[in-house]
Amino acid sequence: MEAILTTKIPLSFSSSSSTSSNTPSLSLSSLSSLSKTTKKLSNTLIFKGTQHCNYPSSLKICAMSQTAPASVEPSTIPTEMKAWIYEDYGGVDVLNFGSNVKVPELQDDQVLIKVAAAALNPVDFKRRLGKFKASDSPLPTVPGYDVAGVVVKVGSQVKEFKVGDEVYGDISEKALDGPKQFGSLAEYTAVEEKLLALKPKNIDFVQAAGLPLAVETAYEGLERAGMSPGKSVLVLGGAGGVGSLVIQLAKQVFGASKVAATASTGKIEFLKSLGVDLAIDYTKEKFEDLPEKFDVVYDAVGEGERNVKAVKEGGSVVVLTGAVTPPGFRFVVTSNGEVLKKLNPYLESGKVKPIVDPKGPFTFDKVVEAFTYLETNRATGKVVIHPIT
Repeated sequence: MEAILTTKIPLSFSSSSSTSSNTPSLSLSSLSSLSKTTKKLSNTLIFKGTQHCNYPSSLKICAMSQTAPASVEPSTIPTEMKAWIYEDYGGVDVLNFGSNVKVPELQDDQVLIKVAAAALNPVDFKRRLGKFKASDSPLPTVPGYDVAGVVVKVGSQVKEFKVGDEVYGDISEKALDGPKQFGSLAEYTAVEEKLLALKPKNIDFVQAAGLPLAVETAYEGLERAGMSPGKSVLVLGGAGGVGSLVIQLAKQVFGASKVAATASTGKIEFLKSLGVDLAIDYTKEKFEDLPEKFDVVYDAVGEGERNVKAVKEGGSVVVLTGAVTPPGFRFVVTSNGEVLKKLNPYLESGKVKPIVDPKGPFTFDKVVEAFTYLETNRATGKVVIHPIT
């Protein structure tokens, strides 16, 4: 994969070496050259490569032929890197491409990752819009939570990982409470050891990058809802990044007796390919009017008071977005590498499959397009960025 950078923005970050904070402190030292008129169009990355899309009967997965990032010796780790940043909250127009961003300094409990692929989540654009600015880390921001890549440096307290390990994870322990300023939409990112797991050997970097935040959200929500063998679950928004994993985890990990899910007409067959027992076309029928009720309703799309009408008495309703009506509850996922380790055997056996939207992966110069597509709420599975170079 070859990248040609036609223009550079003179931009740099600096980070504090203090180990008292979970995330590096970040400051922008040369904003004068990063005007609002300097956008990604003047900093075009041209990638040469072939994209291969396959649509097996069971899943829709599209991935680019790829290899691991080139080996990087600690002595040759650059001081500057390419990264996407924004210095103000707003729409996709606030995103800028920087070619001289300082590589984050490493805390004692962190590893430095050469990023191979990153994925976008709804929290990424909500954060960029300033939806939780009161608890956000200070601007400017390198966005991105999900990462897959290769460890190129380890902190003095790191015990589990070594240079050369292929890892994946959600780099911010709390998605809404002081998430990292140095995100995954960069060539390098620094991550606490406890937030990571070794990448399953049978999946590539694109597939791995699409998993962490979504699969941890799916798992934690089902766990909080008291999901257990023999219970039934209704997944609202079953074709999305989280919903598609809730379906699989409910079946394969939690032992659900019945899994129902909603989607639009064109995605009903996709739901069935994931193992759904009852696929509901929300354009043709109302799930709350079904005579059957469910032990758990997992609402990934924000159906408001409609979701509680589908739950059995004494059941649980997980709500990820929108209004919450009792007995519904909302939670914010906590990034945890132990969850990924627990789920790795299911991924390695093929019982749980990562789903990458067939429009992707988007190349690193197409991050604005990737955000725009994500914000249509029409993605199937995850929107992934690859290669990062």
